[in-house]
Amino acid sequence: MAVVLCSQTLILFWAIICCALTGKPGNVLSPNIIILLMDDMGWGDLGVFGQPSKETPNLDAMAAQGMLFPNFYSANPLCSPSRAALLTGRLPVRNGFYTTNAHARNAYTPQEIVGGISKDEILLPQMLKKKGYASKIVGKWHLGHRPQYLPLEKGFDEWFGAPNCHFGPYNNSFRPNIPVYKNREMVGRFYEEFQIDRKTGESNLTQIYLEEAFDFILDQIEMQRPFFLYWAADATHAPVYASKPFLGKSQRGRYGDAVMELDDSIGRLLKALRFLNIENNTFVFFTSDNGAALSSGPHESGSNGPFLCGKETTFEGGMREPAIAWWPGHIKEGTGINFCPGQEVPGVTTHEQKEHTMQPIIFHLGRDPGEKFPISVLSEEYQDALSRISPVVEQHKKTLTPSVPQLNMCDVAVMNWAPAGCEKLGKCLNVPKSAPWKCDWPH
Repeated sequence: MAVVLCSQTLILFWAIICCALTGKPGNVLSPNIIILLMDDMGWGDLGVFGQPSKETPNLDAMAAQGMLFPNFYSANPLCSPSRAALLTGRLPVRNGFYTTNAHARNAYTPQEIVGGISKDEILLPQMLKKKGYASKIVGKWHLGHRPQYLPLEKGFDEWFGAPNCHFGPYNNSFRPNIPVYKNREMVGRFYEEFQIDRKTGESNLTQIYLEEAFDFILDQIEMQRPFFLYWAADATHAPVYASKPFLGKSQRGRYGDAVMELDDSIGRLLKALRFLNIENNTFVFFTSDNGAALSSGPHESGSNGPFLCGKETTFEGGMREPAIAWWPGHIKEGTGINFCPGQEVPGVTTHEQKEHTMQPIIFHLGRDPGEKFPISVLSEEYQDALSRISPVVEQHKKTLTPSVPQLNMCDVAVMNWAPAGCEKLGKCLNVPKSAPWKCDWPH
């Protein structure tokens, strides 16, 4: 079921991107592309999707000015596989970002993971480079932290951010703090040069990421080159953080503070595109890597709205993500559906309602939008849907050629002990003896 839906999502997204690949190399009229990928932000975190606090005015306005996707799915309910799918256009089982170690929690890249994105995979920036694009990633990579897997080896021209999640702080004896890179070399570590106050939640990282985005855009305008900006801020991943002006401002606690700062940052970014007069030539897509991480709740997790469960599960709450496409002059304003009559957001949810007339896929959306109640497998509705879906799934399995799993093996020696550039900073740590083992985490 998830395979069918995720395939359709990837096809839709890449069909939009492909319009950027039709121009000639160096053609400055090729549309700029910005992907805003949030980390563990849930479907129910946006005002336009019914969040009662309504603390995302800029994202709500972005939806009003563009196209809202209420039924958008990620390819996986975990960080790394969904990001690999987003950048390759291929499902995790095809791009190698999966495990055969019997549990989905292995399907991400903590420091001890040996593997990373395969050299055989072609990523979006590699395709765009052939058309004259400059590409930059700002924020979290999470597709492998060893040198051969880092962004500049996979088509990106610039990088400012980290290869892993901002867990910590660590004492650098059994596990090092995560490095922050500028291009090929580290410029510090989280909790050291780049502070995150675990007690107060204060950190300036989102503001730093925003400035990096502005600098890149201005540079490309000056060079008259089309650009691809992959802005992968991670403030809504636990431990959540926000800068001082936003701390304590949300009705939703520290997590809400992080959402408010991200919303403000995106608003400033879209305003800058208009100020620079490039909004009509810039396609912007907003979404999240997976659903809200309920396991970090209640203080450091978001909302999946009416949908069951969240991150780490293939229920709707883990797979259905908020998504908005924005491209003035190309995407008609206010494209979407009214899925919450009586609670409309002006200019966003006032569209003609047609969705309720469509046949459900596995359950009746009108009766149970969240999979929160048992559904009888003997019901006529269920049996009818299953009879149509099962043949598609079986055909998909017959043609499936899995890639080599990249997330099976662990080794303490591959952690971020001595990344490139550590010598200049005096931040190199002793590398322990290599002792690979089959990755395993408790369920």
